[in-house]
Amino acid sequence: MKQVQFTFQDDKKLEEELRKLRQWGRSNFCSKVLIQICTEIPDRERIEHVCETIERLMPEALYAGCSSNGNIVNGDFSGGSIAVICTLFEYPSTQVEVLQYPLQADTQENVVQILAAAMDERPWVKAVELLVTIRGMSMTTLCESLSHIRKGVQIFGGGALCENLDQNDACVFSVAAGYQEKGIVFILFGGEDFHVETSFVTGWKPLGSFMHVTAADGCILKELNHRPAYEIYYKYLHIRNDEFFFNNTLEFPFLYRHNGIDIMRAPVASNPDGSLTMTSDMSQDVQARIAYGDPWTILDSVWKEGNKILKFAPECIFVFSCAARRTFWGNNEVGKETEPYQRIAPTSGFYTSGEFLRTGDNVNQHNVTQVIAAMREGEPKELPEKELSMDERTFEGKVSIINRMATFIKVTTTELEEANRKLSEMAVVDGLTGVGNKTAYLQKIHSLDDEIRRGTASFTVFVFDLNGLKEINDKYGHESGDMAITDAAEALKEVFGKENLYRIGGDEFIAVFNEMKKPDTERRFANLEQAMKSQNLTGRLYKGPLAIAKGVAAFCPGEDKEYRDVFRRADQSMYEEKAAYYKTHDRRRH
Repeated sequence: MKQVQFTFQDDKKLEEELRKLRQWGRSNFCSKVLIQICTEIPDRERIEHVCETIERLMPEALYAGCSSNGNIVNGDFSGGSIAVICTLFEYPSTQVEVLQYPLQADTQENVVQILAAAMDERPWVKAVELLVTIRGMSMTTLCESLSHIRKGVQIFGGGALCENLDQNDACVFSVAAGYQEKGIVFILFGGEDFHVETSFVTGWKPLGSFMHVTAADGCILKELNHRPAYEIYYKYLHIRNDEFFFNNTLEFPFLYRHNGIDIMRAPVASNPDGSLTMTSDMSQDVQARIAYGDPWTILDSVWKEGNKILKFAPECIFVFSCAARRTFWGNNEVGKETEPYQRIAPTSGFYTSGEFLRTGDNVNQHNVTQVIAAMREGEPKELPEKELSMDERTFEGKVSIINRMATFIKVTTTELEEANRKLSEMAVVDGLTGVGNKTAYLQKIHSLDDEIRRGTASFTVFVFDLNGLKEINDKYGHESGDMAITDAAEALKEVFGKENLYRIGGDEFIAVFNEMKKPDTERRFANLEQAMKSQNLTGRLYKGPLAIAKGVAAFCPGEDKEYRDVFRRADQSMYEEKAAYYKTHDRRRH
């Protein structure tokens, strides 16, 4: 596999480079020639002229391309409006094919079905690159449909854009169907000796606590924690809703978990109702966090990814990098995050309106992300002797204060969340026994009463009371009495489950279950007796085994109007058993 990359401004330069490629191809064996074109200006006349020139000088070549927000040539931002990347495949077994279709929001599923049928006829396909016009169109259906494409096939690509982020102008084009303002191009790669490895990098790290996405509709993020989404940016970052909103929020996009991976979404505008227009669709009812990006942490992530790619020993690398990353870095420095790949193999690509990658079975649309496709033919020709290493002197004297502050915030936030978790647990957990406390019990009553009012209730209530506790307290002290309560609770947890139990008084416990049949109730009572008898009471001052009075009652539809009606019957049943116990035991009632 050989690759030649160049930018050009005039026809003379284009024709010179194409003639050189044609001459090289005639002097060396090439099974396929693929020319990819990235242009910042979606000028139809200019693009069609470039395509005609390619067809005239290299009629055997396949070509495909799209408009972009900027191009990557030889691992750096090119600065030229049109970039040409020509890949010459040298193995006879390698196959490449280009397909192209019109695309609208309501045709996405149908287009993927056509692709799947084409792939069924082409079992050699190992990878699919896609170039698509996105702006103003949700890609959720496209991603979901692509996720059903034959397992094991790598899928990657990017969304077309133009040099001006404020404009929706974009196009795709190819040898298959020419210029389209609403379309999608698929480049199929495969063959016995073709190999591809894909990955993605963000470099942005989570910051602060999780927030609940309580309302979202496509790419409109409406509410976080039941508050207008914009308030989060103003409250925590003091970012105002002005003409600088997009640039100011680039450092702080949202990060959330989707299909098992971290997905980034950046706001592009704040709307009058406080909602945010995001770069792509965002799921509702997920947990999201603000993320932060700074040069050191981003480059550290990129170089680490570079070392993973290095082990694959690719012959060329294609990068689909979000236009937001170019804006974040600026034209003079954005090349720093593609430089590591160029050290491995010729690296090219473009800045996108969205990045696509299949991870596992799922195809996801990314934002503020690099998607990387590394390719080679045959086995690795030369394995690397040592890893890539970033020159940290680039940041000497300014090792990202935001990185250190973010680490501090992350640690303190984690500690605070853990403290809050423990406080929340303490509010509903009995400190002595570890079962639910009176507060938790009252919450359960409220829930069951709601079910009764809705006509969906079905539950059984157990009431337990430890016999002889007063005698233990009087004879051995309250510390022994607490031990007896704890021992009784352990037996109850063993049989009835900690999650179903509540301690509502000194030695009184309640268990609530969904409706339980009489045989199950009798079995649990027998198991409780056995658990009490088999307890190890070594070190206890009181003599065992302990005894527990118990009662039970089940909810009766039409008869019971509220939870307490059921409780009274269970409580009465328990006291009847307790009275019977004291008739046969010479102990004072407590």
